[in-house]
This record gives sequence, structure tokens and C-alpha cells, in this order.
Amino acid sequence: MADQPGDKKSTYKKLGARHKARRRAVDLLFEAEARDIDAADLLDERAELATRDQAVAPVHAYTRILVEGVADDLDRVDGTIESYLQDWTLSRLPAVDRAILRIAVWELFHATDVPPVVAVDEAVELAKELSTDDSPSFVNGVLGQVVLVAPQVRAAAAATRAPRREPEA
Repeated sequence: MADQPGDKKSTYKKLGARHKARRRAVDLLFEAEARDIDAADLLDERAELATRDQAVAPVHAYTRILVEGVADDLDRVDGTIESYLQDWTLSRLPAVDRAILRIAVWELFHATDVPPVVAVDEAVELAKELSTDDSPSFVNGVLGQVVLVAPQVRAAAAATRAPRREPEA
């Protein structure tokens, strides 16, 4: 059956591997929160399951990067999101929106190969696919604020990783 003009899927561009990896990362973060387990442990469980069961899709390398990155930096990512919520708390957001925002904020802060506009656009697209009608504009608004501080966060992270040169004698 062909997509109808009003069909949501007809408005989406062809989905690339990274988009699919982000979507799977959202699914894993959502499930881990719902089951109250560590997202990195769930990721390992799924990767192991995929090796035993061909019906389970293998975990894309970028999905692993995202889930492990968010899990490792969860406190800072959540603190950043919470600081840009107006009259809301992180716990009041739909769980899927939390997962989407966590991935996007992590990408804005750490994924140097992902332009900020791409991280924001992908998050908005995921919100359109997976969440409420109000979520895309909400996600865009929050990330529009985070994107302003992301260069400073990236620069600070790069400065702490840069090897120090020994003074010459």
C-alpha cells in the first residue's frame, strides 16, 4: 500500500544507519529506565542475545557509543537538561522524551563528528516518530538552549584531554 499524503511515514526522509542507531539507543534507554536497570548492562545483554539469536538485530556500533556515553555521563546530561526546563522537572517529562534529550545532549557535548544542527534535527525527528504531538517543539526548544553552551563544554573537555607539554629546560 502506498503512503498517503497524510501518512507520517511519507514525510520522513530515507532513514540512515545513524538514525536507526539513535532510535535503537532511545529504545534501550527507555527500556532500561522502565525496568530500572543500568542501560549499559541492557546493551550488553542485547548484544549477547544478538549473537545467539539471528532474529535479534545486532547492536550497531553507534548505538553502543550513544548508550554507553549517556550511561557514563548521565548526571551531567540530566543536570543540563533540567537546567533548561521551564516550570518542569525531568521526572515529569515523558520517558521517551527524556531518552531523546539525553542522546541529543550527549551528542552535542561529546560527538565531535556530529554537527550540532544534525543532533538537534535527529532528536526532533525522533520525537515526531515516537512521542506526543507537542514533543518535537518542546525537544527543539530545550536543545536550542543547550546548543548555545555545547561549544564551551566541548572545548573544556578537549582541554582536559589535551596532553600537557613539558617545559623546555
